[in-house]
Amino acid sequence: MAFSDIKILHIDSNHPLLWDQLEQAGFQNEADFTSSKAEIEAKIHRYHGVVIRSRFKIDQSFMDKATQLQCIARVGAGLESIDCDYAQSKGIHLIAAPEGNRNAVGEHALGMLLSLMNKLNRADRLVREGKWLREGNRGFELEHKTIGIIGYGNMGKSFAKKLQGFDVKVLCYDILPNVGDKNAQQVSLLELQQECDVLSLHIPWTPETDKMVCADFINSFAKPFWLINTSRGNNVVTADVVEALKSGKIHGAGLDVLEYEKLSFENLFIDTDKPKAFEYLLQADNVLLTPHIAGWTFESHEKLAQTIVDKIKGLFQ
Repeated sequence: MAFSDIKILHIDSNHPLLWDQLEQAGFQNEADFTSSKAEIEAKIHRYHGVVIRSRFKIDQSFMDKATQLQCIARVGAGLESIDCDYAQSKGIHLIAAPEGNRNAVGEHALGMLLSLMNKLNRADRLVREGKWLREGNRGFELEHKTIGIIGYGNMGKSFAKKLQGFDVKVLCYDILPNVGDKNAQQVSLLELQQECDVLSLHIPWTPETDKMVCADFINSFAKPFWLINTSRGNNVVTADVVEALKSGKIHGAGLDVLEYEKLSFENLFIDTDKPKAFEYLLQADNVLLTPHIAGWTFESHEKLAQTIVDKIKGLFQ
């Protein structure tokens, strides 16, 4: 099939190079950023490809109506908004772009960790309030700490690479064998929990990882630790993390994602009635919160789009 015969529906806005390069290659681009899911489903049979971020879930109903669909391309790393098993059963190719924002995520995780250990967010706030508290803001050094990374794919590897400028020990745990490299030694989960001073999550949201970081999981660590989560909010039980912060089992938490996020990641579920655990996070000095932006840099915006273009062109060649 020639590129000129392939119709691509874009249902989320993205970097303009994605549209422009597909158009230059000969693909037929169409955009619909506002219609409801039902309205999209009514016309999806016309298209061979869909480009999305996370506006709505692509489920069995959607794919049953997409009779010509050959690929679903998500401009991001995760595919949890897609029924992947059903897509594969229908021969629909799934395209994601973890290569596009892995560097951004690695840098963000490192920035969060250094900020937490050195109490930069607390110190900055207090100085702005006119409080010059040096002893009260004494920090910790990363040197000689053991960093544990759970999930050693694109994001985990990027974070481990960033750590090579520090005199640290880096361990990784992954469900896949033989993924360790020169930047991280692969170990069992038990060994990681016995040794690490810092835990950084770089895992997808799956039935296996849902609510993985719970009280039992946290209490399995031999030492108190700093927690960094740039993966998915639902991988963590927030209330259990809060209890660990209160008890000192977790020194501090850098959370770029929250379990209260909507699936689109564009908003929180929370309006005025905030859960007590979330209220605690908002007030805690040893918690750093960002709005799901670890992979959301100007550079990654372009790299994500370029990765999707390259994969779509490669699929239809």
